Amino acid sequence: MQQLMRRPEFITDLLQILKSVTAGTAAWWLSANVLDSSLPFLAPWTALLTVHATVYRSLSRGAQTTVASAIGVGVSLLIGVYLGVGVWTFALALFVGLAGARVSWIRDEGVAIATTSIFVLGSGFSSQQPLLLDRLIEVGLGVAVGIAVNLLVVPPLRDQQAARYVDSINRRMGNVLIDMADEFSASWDTDKAEAWFSESESMSEELNSAWQSVRFAKESRWANPRGRLTPPRGAGNRQPQTGVQNPGFEEILPRVDEGISHLRHLARTLREATYSSGEWDTRFREQWVAIVRDSGRAIADPDAAVEPIYDRLSKLASDMATDQDLPHTTWPLYGSLIASMRHIVVIVDDVASAREARQSTAATS
Repeated sequence: MQQLMRRPEFITDLLQILKSVTAGTAAWWLSANVLDSSLPFLAPWTALLTVHATVYRSLSRGAQTTVASAIGVGVSLLIGVYLGVGVWTFALALFVGLAGARVSWIRDEGVAIATTSIFVLGSGFSSQQPLLLDRLIEVGLGVAVGIAVNLLVVPPLRDQQAARYVDSINRRMGNVLIDMADEFSASWDTDKAEAWFSESESMSEELNSAWQSVRFAKESRWANPRGRLTPPRGAGNRQPQTGVQNPGFEEILPRVDEGISHLRHLARTLREATYSSGEWDTRFREQWVAIVRDSGRAIADPDAAVEPIYDRLSKLASDMATDQDLPHTTWPLYGSLIASMRHIVVIVDDVASAREARQSTAATS
């Protein structure tokens, strides 16, 4: 339970619920006690619709809700005055409202045209007709309360979630490499290679979630007062091998995707190698296993103490190239394994550099 409460997703969702409750309750109280409304449901309803996950979305959707509700009141007024309220006119109001909801610039909240028509016509048009302006004021009150609550009560910043995804993918990638080393040190079968390939596919799906978090985190800073006070995560002072200074997640995630692709290629190579005949060179096998295991440890735990991986891969390639007893038919396989590991090590080192930059930034902010 404590781990769940520490997760940024849980905290953000809980805050969102509390803000929605606060906005809806405040809008209801103001509508009932300040506006003295006889039907104090429009204000809390629009307040709930307005408290979105980001301040920018609250402003955007709030404006759309206001316009759509005003159109809904206008449609109800026209139909109620000139056609009266009946089954067919009620259906006509819904048809017009739902058709208007398809307009691109109010598409997100356009259904409010139809729902407002339901409230106005369904609650007794003759009694509500003199109060239509009051209904619009209630809608505006609800939107204003929703925006104010989202602005003042811990406006959400979703930077931590993307960092968690990146760290999770790194741990999974490291564990796959460790598992490869353990299997390869003895023997392995096709099913195991298939499991590694499937794990790499699962990492790609998690990476897609990371991209969604990054886009959401970017939006969460628009029109957000906290965004001016809190530096974005993913910014730091160390420059990784990609040459990107102060890398953000837009630079980190493509590198992670490359690492997953090379890991998938490595798994595919090992899967194909299970069908090949012939013995593995013992020296290559032992050195490559040690390198892969240490690479997995370094990737899964950036604080782990291991010898430099890249130099060891270069030395292994050099030693194998000068080995006159090594069959020439094995070089495509050995070269592919070395090349895949070299790409993975370089990419993960870039991501780890950015991780240290994120942590140093968080520690000083």
